[in-house]
Amino acid sequence: MGEILGVAIILGFLLVFATVLLAFVRLIRGPSLPDRVVALDMMTVAIVSFCGLAAIQSGNSAFLDVALVLALVGFLATVALARFADREHLQQLQREGEK
Repeated sequence: MGEILGVAIILGFLLVFATVLLAFVRLIRGPSLPDRVVALDMMTVAIVSFCGLAAIQSGNSAFLDVALVLALVGFLATVALARFADREHLQQLQREGEK
């Protein structure tokens, strides 16, 4: 592996770590459910990119399989959470209409 590629991978790992950290802060602080859903999706994408970087650094393609599965699970989780948020919003509108 070349020197420039090694530096780029290390820089990539640092940026991915910073992304996960900032997304985790947004996940904890909120303030709303959609903010938390987007933060969780952003963390999933960052972890998938971490797996891609690990595959490049190690030369082991097993990390790419992990990244693919994680991306699929993350997508399904985001869809499920968005559906939950939509249902919660509709129930809130119904309660306001009954008042």
